[in-house]
Amino acid sequence: MAGAQVHYEVFSKRTPAGGWTLDLATEDRAAALSTANEMMKGGKVAAVRVTKETLDAETREFQSVGILNLGNAEPPKKSKVKENNDPLCVSPQDLYTLHARDRIGRLLEGFLERKGATPFELLHRADLVEELEASGTDLQHAIQKLAIPEAQARGLSVHELIRVFQGLVERAIERLLKDTRKGELPNLDKEGFARAAERVAQHPERAYLLGAGVAVSIAPARNWTEKVTRLLDLADSAPLAGPPRALALAVIEQPLAEILGSKSGLDDIIGKDLDLGARLAAMTRLVACDPVDALMRIEPSVQRMMPPLSETGERLARWLSTEDFGAVRLAIAKRVVRDLTGPRRLRPGDAEGEISVMRALAMALTCAAGTMISLDDVQEAFVTRSRMLVTGDFVEGYLGTNRTSRAEVEALMWLVENVIGAANKRQAGRYLSSNVSSMRFEREFRQGHDSPAVKLEVLAKLQKQAARAGLAPEDYGPIQAKIGDVGGLVEADSKIVAVVAKSSQGPVQRLMTLLRMAIGDTAPIGPTADRARAEALKLVRRDDTRAELARAPERMGQVRELLQAMTAVAAAA
Repeated sequence: MAGAQVHYEVFSKRTPAGGWTLDLATEDRAAALSTANEMMKGGKVAAVRVTKETLDAETREFQSVGILNLGNAEPPKKSKVKENNDPLCVSPQDLYTLHARDRIGRLLEGFLERKGATPFELLHRADLVEELEASGTDLQHAIQKLAIPEAQARGLSVHELIRVFQGLVERAIERLLKDTRKGELPNLDKEGFARAAERVAQHPERAYLLGAGVAVSIAPARNWTEKVTRLLDLADSAPLAGPPRALALAVIEQPLAEILGSKSGLDDIIGKDLDLGARLAAMTRLVACDPVDALMRIEPSVQRMMPPLSETGERLARWLSTEDFGAVRLAIAKRVVRDLTGPRRLRPGDAEGEISVMRALAMALTCAAGTMISLDDVQEAFVTRSRMLVTGDFVEGYLGTNRTSRAEVEALMWLVENVIGAANKRQAGRYLSSNVSSMRFEREFRQGHDSPAVKLEVLAKLQKQAARAGLAPEDYGPIQAKIGDVGGLVEADSKIVAVVAKSSQGPVQRLMTLLRMAIGDTAPIGPTADRARAEALKLVRRDDTRAELARAPERMGQVRELLQAMTAVAAAA
């Protein structure tokens, strides 16, 4: 709200039962508060209040916040809301609004699907209207489905509302057919889109007239892709500036948003055989192609998950990267959020792919935040989606039955890293902690075929990964401690620290090996690191070690850095 217009208003009540009266409006906060206090001291009012009024730049409405209340003011009684029994639409023009078109699309979904048309086209094409009238039952059923809930909500007779809506529809149909017969609707093929937009730009019914021309122009298209292509052709030929251009693009935006807001229309553009994850990826790239393409160039995992766009899709993406067609971007963004938070799997039957595509989507949507949806909405959507990934059924299917304990722990580490939300992280951490604490995990590392050095290095990597997975310290601390304990048992079985300390290698080489174990580089922090630290301290005090370090100054710096790191690790432990 920085830079918003703000002023202060002072209201008073002469009597407790009276109404509030505006006494002062000023931009000076101190003056408003001073005036309110003086009015109360004078005893001429029963109550006074001061409000701060802030102008919302988008809605152009003031948001009011009370900052001072003095005196005896009874809360105002809420007046009973008078029911509005008038129909939602009273004139043919009302049928062309966004909400009316949305309802028409739902009520006549079957008819429009059969005809491959949108509500916008139905309202602007005489041939479609005649087919709807000739169908007999489609229109009548739609009116009935609309009238019954409206009648219940408004306390009116169903038959009465049916007659009202029937009359409204008849007037709208009569107007469209009459204008078509008289030839008053633009013919874009003859006149040209830009010239038609300029001609009707000042007409009171300009959106209706130009919309009729657009609807007829895209009617020959055989599928949704062709319709989008024709609409983009019109957009390319729109007037270059001024009100005619704004009118032209606003009219094109209506059918474009309806096509891309429908499942069949969107599938025709981005591909019909995509799973939900790929669909969401394609939609994200469609409305935010520039930031997503930049991310793909630096992040191979995102590039692998992004399906290619068709020629029409790429062309549409270029248009959506401009300031135009905001309603289209909003329609797709709503679809992305709705599908992302829905119950359907992103990659059915592929739990690992589910996590990978969710990770890629999270990066892409975060990168595109602001272009299509806010960052807060992105995070909220992925918290909801993450909740599905920490259910028992998903984790069981994700781990399968043929993994080793180590592989299960590594898989759970990956799961913990990729879910978001404190509760989801904690639940995923519980699965990880349970596996790390199991006897199977300990037995596999103690009895496995790998060498002790390899086992300890693997445990060290797992220990570090647990801290980087985003868990709270109280959650990953016990996991790291258990991994360290298992490492201690592996070392105790093999005595690898003692073997290194007494090996035939030079003292400096042995010292550096022990120091790397002591700092958690090649062995987990815990009993093994403690033993390595003790042996390293013994070795560093020996004369032969110091003599060799004196002969190799470059090794001296490396040893000093490792000793400092070991001291820091010991202090943290």
